[in-house]
Amino acid sequence: MSSTESQPSAPKPVVTRTEITWRGERLFDAGPPGRTHRIDANAKEAPGPVETLLNAIAACASVDVIEIIAKRRTPVERLTVRLTGDRRTEAPRRLRHIQIEYDIEGTGIEREHAERAIQLSFERYCSVAASLAPDIVAEARLTLNGEPGGLIQQKVWTEAK
Repeated sequence: MSSTESQPSAPKPVVTRTEITWRGERLFDAGPPGRTHRIDANAKEAPGPVETLLNAIAACASVDVIEIIAKRRTPVERLTVRLTGDRRTEAPRRLRHIQIEYDIEGTGIEREHAERAIQLSFERYCSVAASLAPDIVAEARLTLNGEPGGLIQQKVWTEAK
C-alpha cells in the first residue's frame, strides 16, 4: 500500500448515553431526557435495579427472538417472558442464576426454530445478555402454543480470543 493510500479506519464504537435523577428516598427517574422511567431501589413503587436489569435482558432478547422467527415467515403473534434471578445473599448481591421462561404463540412456528432463536439471541445478539458476567448460569424454557418444552442451556457471550 502506498503512503498516499489510507488504511481503512476502524469502526467507531456505539455510544449509548442515559442518566438518572434522584427523586428522594430511594426513587430515581432513569433514561435519556424525555424518555424516562421510574426505578425504586426499595422495589415498592416501581421495579428495582435488579428487576430493571432482568427486564432489559427480556426486552433485548425478545426483540431478537421475534425478528429471527419472523425471518422464517412464521411471525410471533404473542410473546410473554418471565425471568427469575437467584442472587447471592451477601454483598454484592449479584445475580448467580437466571431462569427465563418464554411463552410464544404463533401459527406455523416450529419448536426447533423458536428454541434456536432463543439461543441465538442470548448467545450472539442480545447486547444486554452479552454484558453479563460469564459465570452467571442462565437457563431458558419455551412454551410454544401452549405446549411446554425442555430446558435450554444459555451461554453468556464471551469474546472469541
